[in-house]
Amino acid sequence: MTCRIATVQAEARPADVAHNVRRAAEFTDRAARAGASVVVFPEAFVTGYDADAFAGPLPTLTDSRWLAPIQKVVDDAGLVAVVNTALDRGDRRTLTDVVLAPHRVPVAAYDKQHLHAPERDVFTAGDGGCSFDVGDTRIALSVCYDANFPEHAASAAASGATVYVNSGAYFPGGERRRDLHYAARALDNGVYVVFSGLVGAPHDFIGGSGVFDPLGRLVARVDEREGIAVVDIDPDIIAATRDEQRMGRDRRDTLGPHRHLDALVG
Repeated sequence: MTCRIATVQAEARPADVAHNVRRAAEFTDRAARAGASVVVFPEAFVTGYDADAFAGPLPTLTDSRWLAPIQKVVDDAGLVAVVNTALDRGDRRTLTDVVLAPHRVPVAAYDKQHLHAPERDVFTAGDGGCSFDVGDTRIALSVCYDANFPEHAASAAASGATVYVNSGAYFPGGERRRDLHYAARALDNGVYVVFSGLVGAPHDFIGGSGVFDPLGRLVARVDEREGIAVVDIDPDIIAATRDEQRMGRDRRDTLGPHRHLDALVG
C-alpha cells in the first residue's frame, strides 16, 4: 500500500473552534480528493495559537462531537487525520495531536514534549512518543519545538518510524532555522519529515509547510498562502538512503563519560 501524505498550511481563527474545525474538514476533503492516506494539520489549529484562547475554555475528548465534521470526511474517504489542538484533559492542559481514523473513536495520541517558556505556564509536557501504521509505513508524531531536539526524531526512527510528522507555528524570522531543523532530522535518521505550519493570525505566522525526503531535500512545499502539498512515501528511497547514510545504525547507545583536559595554554 502506497502511503500518500498531505500537509496543510492554513490560518486558524483564535478561539473559534467551530470555524477551525469546519476549515479542517474542508482541507481533509481536499487531501482525500488528492488521494492522500494521511493529512497533517498545523500546531493548535483547532483553537488557534493564541494566549487568550489557551487560557480560556478548551476542547475536551470527554465529548468529541466538536470533531464530527472532520470525522465524517475521514469515515467517508477512508484516510487518517492528524489534528493538533490545545486540549483540556481535566487535570491538565496539553498541546495534543488528535488522530482520527475511519470509524474509530478519536484518540489523543501525542502530547507535545518540549514546551517553550510561555507554553510551560499553561500546558503540561507529554511523557512519551507515539507512532501509528498506515499499511507498511510507520508515522511518528511531533509538535513544533520537538523537532529542534535530534534525540526526539532519533527515538522515533529507532522505534521503526520512516516518517516524522511535525505540526508547527513559526514566528517571522524563523525560516532558516525551521528548514534547517527539518532537513537535518530527515538526513540524520533516513526518514521523511512532513511539516505543517500555521500562517497569519495572531502573530503573523510564516507557514513553510512542506516535505523533506530522507536525504534532507525539500521535495514538496505549499506555494500559496493556504493550501496543501502532497507526497508519496517511497520505501525504496528510505532503504537506499539508510544503506548509504549509516548514521542511524552507527549511532552509539552511549558515548561514555566526558573528559576535560586542564588548560593547555596560558
